[in-house]
Amino acid sequence: MNTRSLSFRLVVWYAGVLTAVFIVLGALTLVFLRQYLEASVFDTQARRARQIADSLLAAIDKTGEGFVAEQVEDLYSPEANDRFIRISRPDGGVVYVSGNPHDGSFVPAQVPKVAVPALLAHQGTSVHKQYMPSGSLLIAAVGYPDTFSGAGAARFAPASSGLVRSSAARGPRYIVEVGTSTLRTESTLRQVLLILVIGLPIAVAIAVTGGFVLVRRALKPVDGIARKAEAITQLNLSERLPVLRTGDELESLSISLNHMISRLEDAIQISKRFVADASHELRTPLTVLRGELESLAQDAQLRVNTRESLGSMLEEVDRLAEIVESLLALSKLDAGEASSERVEFDLGELAATTAEQMSLLAEDKRITVICEAEPHVRIEGDRARMKQVVVNLLDNAIKYTPNGGRVTLRISREGREAILDVADNGVGIPVDALPHMFKRFFRVDDSRSRDQGGAGLGLSIVKSICSAHGAAVEVRSAPGEGSLFRVRQPLAGEHAMHSFRTR
Repeated sequence: MNTRSLSFRLVVWYAGVLTAVFIVLGALTLVFLRQYLEASVFDTQARRARQIADSLLAAIDKTGEGFVAEQVEDLYSPEANDRFIRISRPDGGVVYVSGNPHDGSFVPAQVPKVAVPALLAHQGTSVHKQYMPSGSLLIAAVGYPDTFSGAGAARFAPASSGLVRSSAARGPRYIVEVGTSTLRTESTLRQVLLILVIGLPIAVAIAVTGGFVLVRRALKPVDGIARKAEAITQLNLSERLPVLRTGDELESLSISLNHMISRLEDAIQISKRFVADASHELRTPLTVLRGELESLAQDAQLRVNTRESLGSMLEEVDRLAEIVESLLALSKLDAGEASSERVEFDLGELAATTAEQMSLLAEDKRITVICEAEPHVRIEGDRARMKQVVVNLLDNAIKYTPNGGRVTLRISREGREAILDVADNGVGIPVDALPHMFKRFFRVDDSRSRDQGGAGLGLSIVKSICSAHGAAVEVRSAPGEGSLFRVRQPLAGEHAMHSFRTR
C-alpha cells in the first residue's frame, strides 16, 4: 500500500481519532462506573446502618446491649456475608463488632473507629473509604440518636439557673458502622476493563475496515479519472473524463476538468489549423521565390559577389522550404494522417533500400553506412511514413557523425516486436538533452544545428509517426561515444492485439 496516498492518510487519521475517542470514553466509563458503584454501596450501607440504629438501638435501654449484639449476629450474619458491623459508644466502648469475614478481605479489629466530630460534621451520617493492608472498606457510620434531626440546632432544656444545652446536643449515644469490602466492586471494574481492552481493538479494527472500504469506494472514481486523464493526448482530445452523477465535489471536479480539456482542444485545433494553413500558403511563395532567384543567378552579367549572395539566399530559401514541408508534415500527422494506407511489408527490405539511397548523402563525408537486416521482419503500417522514419534517423546520424565515421542500420526481432536501430559513432548527446530530443524545434546546439541545416523537427516527425503506428522510439547516447536511436514496433499480426490491449 502506498503510505503517501490520500486513502491511506485518511484511514490512519480516522483510526487515530477513533482510537483516542474510544480510549477517552473507556476511561470515563470506568471512572463514572466506579463512582456509581461506590455511591450505590455507600447508600446501601448507610440504609443498613440506619435500620440497625432505628430497629435495635431504639429499645436498648429495655433489652440491653447484649441482646442488641445477639440480634445483629442473628439478623445480619456479617461474617457469612463478608460485612463489617460495629456498634460502639463515643467513649470508646464496643457494644458489638463482627468477626473476620469468610473472604479474609479485612480484619475488623484493625478498622479505625469513626470520630464523633466526623459524624457531627456530616450531619450524623458519615460515608468514607477506609484503606486496609489487605484491601479497602466502604464504610457508612450513623449516630444514634440523630442529633442533627433539627438541621443542626442545639436542643435546650429549662433549668433553675436558666437555659442549658441538653445532653442530646453533646453527640450520639451510640455509633453504628456498617461496611463491606471493595473486592466485588474492583472485580466488576476489572471485568469491564477486560471487556474494553478486548473490545476496543476489535471495535477499532471493524471501524477502520469499514472506513477503509468507504474511503476506497469514495476515491475509486478518482482512479478512473486519473487513468482516463493519462490516456488523453493531443491525438484524442475529443474524449472526456467520466462524470459520476453523485452531486459531490468529484462530480464538480470532473465537469471542470472536462471544460478545461474542451478549451485545450479548441486552442490546439486552432494552433494546428494555423500551422497547416500557414505551411500550405508558404509553399507557393517560396517556390516562386526560388524560381526567381535561380533565374537571377543564371544572368551572366552579374558580378561575382552578387552571384554568391544569390547562392546564399537560395540556400536559405531551401532551408525555409524544408521547414515549411516539415511543419506541413507535422500538421498532417497531428490530424491523424500518419497511417492512411496500412499495409503489411518487410521492414528489413524497406531499411535496406532506404540505406542504399541515403549512402549517396554519406559519401560526401566519407561515412560508411552499414545495413544489417534479419529476413522476414514484417510489420503493418504506412510504408511511406515508416520510410520517412528511417530517412530522418539516418539523416540525423549522418549530420552529426564526423568525416570518415560509421552509421549502422540494424533490423531485428525481439519477442513480438520489430526493432529498428540506427547507431553512429558521432559526437553524442549530452545527458541533460536526452529527455528533450523529440520535442519540436529542440536543438542541442543552435549554432551547430544551423550549420548542418537542421530545424529541430526531424525527430519530432519520427516521434509522431511512431506514436501513430503504436511504436515507441528511444535514444541512448553519451558525449563522444555516439548515439543509438531505437524504434520498437509490434510485428504484423501483433499490432491488432497490441491496439486492443491499449484501449
